[in-house]
Amino acid sequence: MEKIIINGSNPLYGSVEISGAKNAAVAVIPAAVMCSVGKCVIDNIPNIEDVNKLIRILNTLGARVTKVNNTLIIDSSSVKSHVANSDDVHNMRASYYLIGALLARFKKAVVDLPGGCSIGDRPIDQHIKGLEKLGANIKIEHGSVIAEADKLIGNNIFFDVVSVGATINVMFAACFAEGVTVLENVAKEPHVVDVANFLNLMGANIKGAGTDVIKITGVKKLKGCSYSIIPDQIEASTYMMAVAACKGDVLVKNIIPKHLESVSAKLIEMGVTIYEYDDSIRVKNNKRLREVNIKTAPYPGFPTDVQQIIGVLMSISKGTSVISESIFENRFKYFDELKKMGVNVKIEGRAAIINGVERLTGCKLKATDLRAGAAMIIAGLVAEGETEITSIEHIDRGYPDIESKLRKLGANIYRECEDIKEFKNII
Repeated sequence: MEKIIINGSNPLYGSVEISGAKNAAVAVIPAAVMCSVGKCVIDNIPNIEDVNKLIRILNTLGARVTKVNNTLIIDSSSVKSHVANSDDVHNMRASYYLIGALLARFKKAVVDLPGGCSIGDRPIDQHIKGLEKLGANIKIEHGSVIAEADKLIGNNIFFDVVSVGATINVMFAACFAEGVTVLENVAKEPHVVDVANFLNLMGANIKGAGTDVIKITGVKKLKGCSYSIIPDQIEASTYMMAVAACKGDVLVKNIIPKHLESVSAKLIEMGVTIYEYDDSIRVKNNKRLREVNIKTAPYPGFPTDVQQIIGVLMSISKGTSVISESIFENRFKYFDELKKMGVNVKIEGRAAIINGVERLTGCKLKATDLRAGAAMIIAGLVAEGETEITSIEHIDRGYPDIESKLRKLGANIYRECEDIKEFKNII
């Protein structure tokens, strides 16, 4: 069992390189299963556990996957199986993308229901609705989604709620549907656009990704291509907020500033100085932050994946701040841990009312999910004394080399293996 140890109160200086987007990579990799001709060479892949799980899943399906540094070479021409039911499938949320990808290629798919972080109810009803509109018959038996179709036929589909996962999954299947599919009330996140761009390079015909309506004209097959994943806007936001909380001056590199506009705007409102360049942002702060209110919303609104992280900034800011969480109903569990550090918060339904305190104190914490783990790291960076964070497997799902990146900025942070420590004590 590993844990992260932090000795806080150090300002951050220097520069940090942002990795490829987790949320794009975990959709692009399953999309490669749809390619029956040639190889897909995917660059800027983040070094995270969810990517490792997907590599293992693709291997069990019959694909040949080679990883060289931050590049994946995927040959799916030998994939014969439409069944994905390993522990890796069950233990990650993004495995549901295999439903649309396998259904597109084989007209049938058997995929275990996905797991992932416990942050509230995340049904796949919109995925099922969209795939059924394309002609698939879908049932759930023995913990698996079973989808079959004699053929897929294009249709007009209106999503009841904006869903990134449903938008991408139905987009996969629609690539091989006869005729034209029109998707309305779709997600517009940058990684949705990234996946559409990847599919188009393979030979798909997708128009309108990033707008309210996506139009897909079906094709017969997809071929291999070379592609580079976009930078991770959530990882970038995390480091920007770490600087705002700890104080300092850091250049956040390899980003697309437009993807960060909602986050930059709130940091400026809190008193942080932001300098925007073509592919980087400089974040500078030397004073206590001001209170701010946020409401999470689909892109281009404030990202729910950053809500927990800005919650830490609010906890040490002047005055009273309010978070309104409109996406997930159970994303405030992390405050139960942060209260141990002195955070003053009151939860009222989907709202968190935070009265800022002047200091936090280090203690033992347990990461409750991916972004909560990142929030706890930032809390540890600003706290007095030592902070110990366990259940860090959540953090490893989405943050490549987070300790080494923070150490280069001046943080006192390291990873410790509990088993090794106990072994040394025995010797």
